[in-house]
Formats: sequence, C-alpha cells, structure tokens
Amino acid sequence: MQEELNQFERNDVWELVPCPPSQTIIGTKWVFRNKLDDQGNIVRNKARLVAQGYCQEEGINGFTRGKVDTTLFVFEKGQDCLLVQIYVDDIIFGATNESLCKKFSKLMQGEFEMSMMGELNFFLGLQIKQCQEGIYISQSKYTKELLKKFGIEEGRTVSTPMATNVKIDKDEKGKSVDESKYRGMIGSLLYLTASRPDILHAVCLCARFQSNPKESHLSAVKRIFRYLKGTIQYGLFYPKNENFSLKCYSDSDYAGNIDDRKSTSGSCQFLGDCLVSWFSKKQNCVSLSTAEAEYISAAFCCTQLLWMKQTLADYKCSFENIPIFCDNISAINIAQNPVHHNRTKHIEIRHHFLRDCVSKRKIEISFVPSQDQLADIFTKPLSSETFASIRARLGIMHIE
Repeated sequence: MQEELNQFERNDVWELVPCPPSQTIIGTKWVFRNKLDDQGNIVRNKARLVAQGYCQEEGINGFTRGKVDTTLFVFEKGQDCLLVQIYVDDIIFGATNESLCKKFSKLMQGEFEMSMMGELNFFLGLQIKQCQEGIYISQSKYTKELLKKFGIEEGRTVSTPMATNVKIDKDEKGKSVDESKYRGMIGSLLYLTASRPDILHAVCLCARFQSNPKESHLSAVKRIFRYLKGTIQYGLFYPKNENFSLKCYSDSDYAGNIDDRKSTSGSCQFLGDCLVSWFSKKQNCVSLSTAEAEYISAAFCCTQLLWMKQTLADYKCSFENIPIFCDNISAINIAQNPVHHNRTKHIEIRHHFLRDCVSKRKIEISFVPSQDQLADIFTKPLSSETFASIRARLGIMHIE
C-alpha cells in the first residue's frame, strides 16, 4: 500500500485543489489482488487505490466516454511497426522488428515505475503459447477451476456440448433449481467462450432461461461441463502466414426456438486462416421464411464486417468486396436484387442496408455448400462427426 502511494507521488498523479462548491467528493477504495501466472502460482501481490467510479455521472468530474480503438498505439519506422495495446494498467506490445520492442521497453521503464513480465504467456485469463508455427490461445487453467468449483470433476465425458435429440424450451411445468447457481454457471461459461467458440451456441441457448431455470436447463448446462471435461486442453490456434484476407460465414436456424418460433443467427469471421470473431444470437423478430432468416443473419454479419474493416484500418489493413458465405440461394438473390418485390416487402427496412453494401461493393454475398458452412456450429446442435469436423476447421484443437 505504501509503495502504491509512493508511486502516486513520484509520478505526480494528482494535485491538490480547493473543493468545488456544491460538489460531492468521490471517495477512494483499496483493492488487493494476487497476480497469478498461467500455472496458478502467485507472482506478485498488488495493492491499488482506486476512485469509486460508480459515484460518477457522465459530464461531471471529467468523466467522458472513450472509443474502443483509443487504447491502441502504432509506431512506424520504415517497413517495421510497433503495436502497443493498453488495458487499464496492463500493456502488451509486439513489433515486426525485435529492436523496436527493446527500445520501447527501455523507454517505458525509464519514464514509469513498471515491471517487465517478459514474453506474453498469460493475459486477462488467457493462456498464450507462442511457437514457430503460430500462436495458441486457451483457458485450460480456468476450465479446470470451473469443473472443480461446480463439482463436475468426476463422471463421464461427451463428444458434443449439446445433444441433437433434445429440444430445450421454457419447461414451465418443470422443477425449479437454484437461480443464483445457474446464473453463476452461465456467466462462467460465457467468459470461457473467449477461447472456446465451440460451446458458444449451447451456452447462449441455456442463457435464455436464467430468470426461472428448471432441472432440464441445469442438465443441459452440466452436459456442457462434461464436454469441457473431455476437451480441457483445447483452444484456438492462429497459424503464422501472410494471408490477411477478410471473410465471413453466415447461417441461421429457421424457427428453431420452440417457445416463440424465432430463428437463431450465427456467424464467424476469419482474417486469413485465423478465426477472429464469432457470435450466436436469437433474432429479434419472427421470420416468415428460411430465406428471410438467412437474409437477416447475413445483415447482422455485414454490420460486424464493417466494424472490423474500420478497426483493421488502424493496423494499415484495407478491404473491399468482403465475401460473406451463405448456403441459401434465395437470400443471396434478395441481397443482390436492387428492386423491392413481394417476397421482401415484409422484411424490416433496417436489414436492407446489406443490399446497399452489396451494390457499393463493400460486401459480396457468395454461395457455399451446406457441408462447408462453418457457421452451422453457432446455430444448432450437430452430430459428433459434423461437430468435430467444423471445430477443427475453425482452428480449435488440442494444445499440449
């Protein structure tokens, strides 16, 4: 605690000023934390003095809303570049030339009180393993902790996170279970989807019943944990290559929700051969046809691609005519047809910006056979064989 106060003084963190009239002073709070490495060993004891930010109101006491990309800093020197990403008081950086990393490290340590942790191997709960072939990202340590926390260390394992022969609904006549525990399990699993997109659809489906969970819902959640028990060491692999093309797969499960007959949208985005973004979400309205459900899913996907295109511009990457792969020809025809007709007049206008992006060649809608539709894993339960095939093609594999 004293070292924290000493650092404030050395770095001139604050200056004393008279209290503004009729203003409430925001208090402070000490936060204590043991910093762990990827093996769970304590490497540092931290004490932080923080402002009680929940007392702040926007526009008062200097509080402003920032943008996502303001935490990224880029330095270029000739053909080389240095990328610096800041998260609260943690910094990760990398460069195309090792000398830039060394210079940046020396500069920062000369200006600020900070510790160099060496090569990145653990960050925000993610385990990172760097090798000649590429980078592995996993949360095996966190997965083991969850299995122990919720008492699912024993018992058999399963090959998929959700059975194909089980349809989950509200089960209003079912027996209720502990709502707090159920929500805790769902929240923990949602955090795990940062490196395990193979469980995303199952977790999001079970998350719909957090307000009044039943035994059938808890059973479905426990199956996800049994699947994780057999795949603890699985994670994402990012191969090293120079292919930086951006592409996306979009799919939907038409009227798949038993309770309200709404469809589920799913998509995944790749930068080269690397999976960088994925989602599974129930659509807001009831679709009247498979084509409409697929079209709405592609529109969701388009918004994500446009955001990624803007974000990647900070990394000096530019893209045009980005392909969205869809396995429904009718949805592709709607996106490519600039004329409104009877088949599309009932679709909400906000989804038709997809058609506008296609006409301006920002996006290209392409057909992909259903057996090659990688977004299928984010919309519905799949057989063991199909699930394992798509999982591997997404880059989710066993990590030693």
